[in-house]
Amino acid sequence: MHLGIGSYTYTWAIGVSGYPPRQPLTAAGLLNQAAALGVGVVQICDNLPLDRLPLGELAALGRQAKELGLRVEVGARGIADDRLDVYLQLARRFGSPICRVVLDTSDHHPPLDEIVSTLRAAMPDYERAEVTLAVENHDRFTAVEFVRILERVGSDRVGICLDTVNSFGALEGPRVVVETLAPWTVSLHIKDFAIRRVGHAMGFVVEGTPAGQGRLDVPWLLEALARSGRDPNAILELWTPPQADVEATIALEEAWARESVQNLRRWIPG
Repeated sequence: MHLGIGSYTYTWAIGVSGYPPRQPLTAAGLLNQAAALGVGVVQICDNLPLDRLPLGELAALGRQAKELGLRVEVGARGIADDRLDVYLQLARRFGSPICRVVLDTSDHHPPLDEIVSTLRAAMPDYERAEVTLAVENHDRFTAVEFVRILERVGSDRVGICLDTVNSFGALEGPRVVVETLAPWTVSLHIKDFAIRRVGHAMGFVVEGTPAGQGRLDVPWLLEALARSGRDPNAILELWTPPQADVEATIALEEAWARESVQNLRRWIPG
């Protein structure tokens, strides 16, 4: 297991709709951030879409990653059209062992049968390329439903990108999610969180914290993966709460990234 960052470590710095930063973080800038933090893996996902970059920029990114000693992993959102093929080619270009994918987009929420048939059709190419499709648990489906999807696809080249908090959207906490999905995990998103009751006591707020400072039991998480024989790269992601303005939020995000990497080094030395 190696510790890394991703484009969702720096969501605000890259840009959130309605909150434009003065100087958005680019893919090249993300690689520099990784080098500055002393991590060896960078996962570039759909908020920095690699498929929109010209070939010259992709080549420059590859050279930069090599010069900095960084391993690049690629990530996509959506499975319609030729998305899985496009990102397989990007994975091959960067030598990424996985392609992380979120199944849904804002305007396409495929039913289970469509998901299974689409992933199954993509598997021969992924198998030949020796790239594993890492399906992220994301909001809509329960952990058991994700397992059923993978079982029906029936390939060694499809697994889970395990996110530690996304399944709150399906009313599932980390314990049940990790225990169910650990045997299938090929990529890990470490995202820590806090839950607090609102001031008027009628409801709760779930929000992010620096890794190692919230409710996520990181040692237990890593032990659960190890018991299942899994040793994926661990990508730090953050849910940084908005501050008074976007630049203050970006500054907090940067501070949390540094704190998180420092905290996670207690358990992930690589």
